[in-house]
This record gives sequence, C-alpha cells and structure tokens, in this order.
Amino acid sequence: MGLTEPGAAYPDPTVPLAFEPDPSSPCHHTSTIAPVLPTSAGCLECLRLGERDWVHLRTCLACGHVGCCDSSPGKHAAAHAEQQDHPIAASAEPGEQWAWCYLDQTEIGRAR
Repeated sequence: MGLTEPGAAYPDPTVPLAFEPDPSSPCHHTSTIAPVLPTSAGCLECLRLGERDWVHLRTCLACGHVGCCDSSPGKHAAAHAEQQDHPIAASAEPGEQWAWCYLDQTEIGRAR
C-alpha cells in the first residue's frame, strides 16, 4: 500500500527540491545533482499502472522523476536511474534528509 493518502501531496510537485550534498560525501556523482521539481506526489509508473503499492518514494536529483524504492514491488526509482543514467535520488519521505547513489551504492547526507 502506498504511503501517500488520497489528497496528500508528498513529494509536493509544486515545491522545488534543492538538495545540497554533504561536501565530505565519498560519491563522485554529486555534480549531477540539480534543483528539480518532483514530477508527481507518488510513483509515476505505479500510478500509470493504477497501483499504489509502493513502500517509500525517491525523487531523481537530475530530473525530478518520482519512483518507488527497492523495497517496493516495482523498484521504479532504481529502474529510472539505470535507464536514464541519473545516478542519485533523494528520499521523498517526510523528514528524511538523505540521497542514494545507485552507481556507488552509497548514502549521501545533506550539507549542514
């Protein structure tokens, strides 16, 4: 079951996301991070399929694509990262302040 309830908007597709990575991050792909506008308030592919069975959401930090995490049946965020060569996605969960690099398989914290 998707955690986004009907009428809830997170990530909010009207609010730009500007993720500033921790400069001490060992990830070499942080230069691909750009301010983005989330494409939807749920996993785009799941919603297109009429499904809401994602576990957590991720926002691509290259284009704003919203996909579901690897614990979700569709694993759409990882598929997007691979297909589009967009390696980093931020957690779209309320209160979470981290991103994930699919190429380096490493967590990236926010700058303080």
